[in-house]
Amino acid sequence: MTAIDARTGPPRPSAPLGVTDLSTPAEQVLLAATAENFPVASRLLPARLREHLNAIYVFGRLVDDIGDEAPGDRLALLGELGADLELIWSGGEPKLPVHQTLARTVRACDLPAEPFRRLVEANRQDQVVTRYDTYDDLLHYCTLSADPIGRMVLGVFGLATPARIALSDRICTALQLAEHFQDVAEDLAMGRIYVPLEDLEAFGVTEADLAAPVASPAVRHLMAFEVARARTLLDQGAPLVGLVGGRLRLAMAGFVGGGRAALDAIRRADYDMLGGTPKAPKSRVAAFAAIALVQTWLPGAGAAARAAGTAATNIPPTGAAAAAAGTDVHSAEGAK
Repeated sequence: MTAIDARTGPPRPSAPLGVTDLSTPAEQVLLAATAENFPVASRLLPARLREHLNAIYVFGRLVDDIGDEAPGDRLALLGELGADLELIWSGGEPKLPVHQTLARTVRACDLPAEPFRRLVEANRQDQVVTRYDTYDDLLHYCTLSADPIGRMVLGVFGLATPARIALSDRICTALQLAEHFQDVAEDLAMGRIYVPLEDLEAFGVTEADLAAPVASPAVRHLMAFEVARARTLLDQGAPLVGLVGGRLRLAMAGFVGGGRAALDAIRRADYDMLGGTPKAPKSRVAAFAAIALVQTWLPGAGAAARAAGTAATNIPPTGAAAAAAGTDVHSAEGAK
């Protein structure tokens, strides 16, 4: 489950039938966009940009649905998808319809391969990894499953500078963490735990506690800690809103506001996610988004945003996250 699934409101309906088939036309995969919590490509945007954002969406949607829902050998399917994806950058012509659409966007916007490779790798990892020992291990996963989406979007808008990428990574990771913390019970039912095992041990929480119908005091304390950590990451990335302009600024404010609303929903549920996913009403999402937008208009906000972006590029990730940030996933796969 990757960032394409992150939500702030009610769960989206099941994707259209056939979306886990590699031969699915891009137009059919795009049908799932109507159920997403944020517009995939706002009609306020120029047609060219909508086309590129839709191409990125259908790629991410297909990869994620194969990783989460496809019958049969998912690793084999992801391997086939990954091999066809590489043709976009090697000068060949991809065979899969979704990749044929994506190729036009990649070439028009000069997008690098790495974010797309990482998203495939995240879904490969989901097939074999169901627990994360440390917080740094979880951040490593987010560099594969979440951060690529923001990098792709910045690339489409021609805004993929180091400062913006560093801030975007923080927002995307925070949104991924929020989704994981909302869905503790749902993920456990699928055999996965995205709360670091070191944190469970530190707070005296067992897997059986996470399977209970109501959160114990220990579980609530643990989740309050995790939510605070995700909120810090989101706040660190929020200055990105002031480093983009036009309608993208509105969209970025919406993502920041949506993430804050999701984390706030967990807090308002008294950190009990075991009986169901805490959901943020649209009014609170809008309110948090408005705050994120207004903050960009305050005196000195522009200078503060630029300083935050510069600072973010000078704070290197640590441990496993650092390894992921400096690794070409495709090359690493080839070395195995």
